[in-house]
Amino acid sequence: MLRFIVIGATVAAFASSPVAVANADPVAPQTNASCSAELKDALTLPAGATAPMVCDGVNWQPVADPYPMSDEWLSTGPVMTLHGEGRRNPMLESGRWTATPLTPESTCGATQFAVVSGTPTLTPPKSDRGEPGRTLTLEVVPRLFTIELTGDCLWQRLP
Repeated sequence: MLRFIVIGATVAAFASSPVAVANADPVAPQTNASCSAELKDALTLPAGATAPMVCDGVNWQPVADPYPMSDEWLSTGPVMTLHGEGRRNPMLESGRWTATPLTPESTCGATQFAVVSGTPTLTPPKSDRGEPGRTLTLEVVPRLFTIELTGDCLWQRLP
């Protein structure tokens, strides 16, 4: 009986240890929450939000522009879906992009859907996924309809 109590206590200790939550998705930014100077001018679109937020170098603030477009986006783990030049009012441009993980454990990923020229259909998904803690470089396709970004990553369009 004592053995079962010791095993139960050991399992409970490991389940409640910081190691158990170390791989949890980071908390999505909230309005007026602090942000670092390295994220200044980056936009983010937390899950369930109706509009993006921008880092002013100190805090996250709502975006005033009804059609925001940026060359820098912050994803925070769960899928963040943006639309591109295959739709009206794109949120990002096609071209060469990098995704830099903000933690050594984070993996950046992107799944793209583009409009087939001259049709109302979408291409099959094109997926790119980096390695934990390593920068991912990818080409955002022309006529991008939507892109799904994942990971705790800073996405930047290269000049």
